[in-house]
Amino acid sequence: MARITSLSILLEAGGKDFLSELYGQVIDNVEKNTISSALKNRALSGDPTSGSVEAKRFANSQSSPYGTARAAGAGSSVKAKPVVVQINNDKEIVEEIEEKDIRLYGVDGLLTRRSVNHQKTMIRELERAFFNAAATAATALTATATTPQEILEALIQQIETTKNDYVDGVPRDIINVIMTPGEYGKIRNYLDSGANNANVDTTQPEFGMFHGVRIYSSVYLPAGVKQLGMVNESVALPVFSDVYTAEKVPLSQAYAVSLFYYYGVAAVTPDLIVKIVDGA
Repeated sequence: MARITSLSILLEAGGKDFLSELYGQVIDNVEKNTISSALKNRALSGDPTSGSVEAKRFANSQSSPYGTARAAGAGSSVKAKPVVVQINNDKEIVEEIEEKDIRLYGVDGLLTRRSVNHQKTMIRELERAFFNAAATAATALTATATTPQEILEALIQQIETTKNDYVDGVPRDIINVIMTPGEYGKIRNYLDSGANNANVDTTQPEFGMFHGVRIYSSVYLPAGVKQLGMVNESVALPVFSDVYTAEKVPLSQAYAVSLFYYYGVAAVTPDLIVKIVDGA
């Protein structure tokens, strides 16, 4: 498909195709660059365009003495806890571009610059929404550890040892801990200087794992939250968007470039989310 060389054809089919192409680039990049996209719950049922989707959490089965079902004439019911996620955040990014600017930058360059900026805006909003929901649903760490490595291990164990109708302990390979850069640095310094950590490459920005648990650093944790531990798929964050549109602003030489997107967020497994707050 030929690239657009003049703003005058933005509203024609080729222009719309090009804008759709840019939109796809933005969504791909948002998915690739966010922690939330790696951790969020995708096992959702329903049509998001209807206004909500649903995640179901099934309780563990229980054994009974042989003959129980035969005597009762029926087996045990399957217990499922539905979590409804409302798609109730309606967002838009609408910018006007003057034809003078188009002529100075060139259409391809200007739209690409704005698409990158829109991508970053979506990343910030989705990440903050994801971690705000997780932190709101989380329970606070109850251990009394003192050193950074002991505190982190205590956080991991509080999730690992959870037992209820839905969980009977949690394997470490599905636990994740997200930290502020300051807390992440404390663990990194411990690993860098530890007697048995010669395999840690201090030139790399990330150390990846701590005692079998994946560790992330993020600047998007809510204010006052230093660490946030959760299992995979603890939070649902369904998102859908409309493609970019471009239209001429009446009585002007400006064009509006718009992106509309909609999302919802909810904690699906609040019992498997633990946080450490300032002063704890």
